[in-house]
Amino acid sequence: MALKVNCGYLKDFVREHELSAMQGAVTAAHTALAEKTGLGNEFLGWLDLPLNFERDEFARIKKAAKKIMADSEVLLVIGIGGSYLGARAVIEGLRSTLYNSLARNKKLPEIYFVGNSISPTYLNEVLSLIEGRDFSINIISKSGTTTEPALAFRVFRELIEKKYGEQGARERIYATTDAKRGTLKELADKKGYESFVISDDIGGRFSVLTAVGLLPVACAGCDIDALMQGAAEAFEDFKQPDINKNECYKYAALRNILYNRGRKIEMLIAYENSLAMMNEWYKQLFGESEGKDGKGLFPASAVFSTDLHSLGQYIQDGSNIIFETVINVKQAREDFFLKDEPENADGLNFLSNQNMSVVNQKAFLGTVLAHTEGGTPNIVLELEQLNEKEMGYLIYFFEKACAICGYMLGVNPFDQPGVESYKKNMFALLGKSGYEKERAALEAKINV
Repeated sequence: MALKVNCGYLKDFVREHELSAMQGAVTAAHTALAEKTGLGNEFLGWLDLPLNFERDEFARIKKAAKKIMADSEVLLVIGIGGSYLGARAVIEGLRSTLYNSLARNKKLPEIYFVGNSISPTYLNEVLSLIEGRDFSINIISKSGTTTEPALAFRVFRELIEKKYGEQGARERIYATTDAKRGTLKELADKKGYESFVISDDIGGRFSVLTAVGLLPVACAGCDIDALMQGAAEAFEDFKQPDINKNECYKYAALRNILYNRGRKIEMLIAYENSLAMMNEWYKQLFGESEGKDGKGLFPASAVFSTDLHSLGQYIQDGSNIIFETVINVKQAREDFFLKDEPENADGLNFLSNQNMSVVNQKAFLGTVLAHTEGGTPNIVLELEQLNEKEMGYLIYFFEKACAICGYMLGVNPFDQPGVESYKKNMFALLGKSGYEKERAALEAKINV
């Protein structure tokens, strides 16, 4: 397996027989998932996607990415939630949090994600960044009417049509949307945009290995063949229900044990800045999947050692409601050798004559030991390195673990009924037709 679950730091928190006792619940969840009999079974298209993805569309994605890389200095990816988080997580995880600053030197398009908020300040900043530059748009929306991306697309579609004309814009707008219906699908057909499909049976937070994530990732110069290969290997590795032979299910079982012990918050910890957006993707994946019916772990995250200087004290000595899941990447993508300083003015010569990755590893070990001794359980996910193949493996690991955890918790991991509430309130307060009664009720509450 490309990923190992290290339970060595749990010996004071989880007894061996407790893990074995979870086998029945894990097997039941596995069966419901494999036989597609569980809640939300109409949204399991992601399950065998690494083996059964549409090869013709995959080839078109690579062709479109090649064109964008050749004719655009900037790619605008318009989407919200699962329509942008996964792609951004992969791009920054494989490239850098500084991807856009480094892209020009590598002759790659800068990639800016818009339509994920309603901030006029951010919108204007992106407009300033693309002024006078060649750009393309990838609009990602199943319906085409989700407020945040629809609003951004209105602005940037007008700009791109003004800059290149309607024909030129047609060749620079790529729509990732429903196969047959919806406002965006109708517009794409009418205007002649090249289109890619958001499958009906794959929810947004599980869509990173579809065209939703693959087109932007390919435009960043990443090898999407290797990404899918890694996911396919994870699919094979996680087919058996035996916890002792399935690292994904072992992780799911451990989360469940700790949750039942009163640990209500899981913090995903990374020691590489480039994984900060992977943390954000994880938070949507698990938060939107598990947080129902008054149940579920609250997903939080941090990047160490940076956040040790703000959150470390609470994790170490605060309320015993947290456990940590640490992504430990053993081989740094790029290393830095620390030379000896003759005068040792900063007193750091004890760090000299070794790679900086060694220092980072010691920080990881020191922190795990301190936090476990302070009463915070740590699950460690070990990866040898982080390349496209390993990233595909990690994505599928989290997706399947999330599904198994949801079934073990007794919720539907594939719906999100609570997300609709804010939308209804927002539409009513903005005066959208059909929401008149709701508006009056809400305004009365605000006045109070």
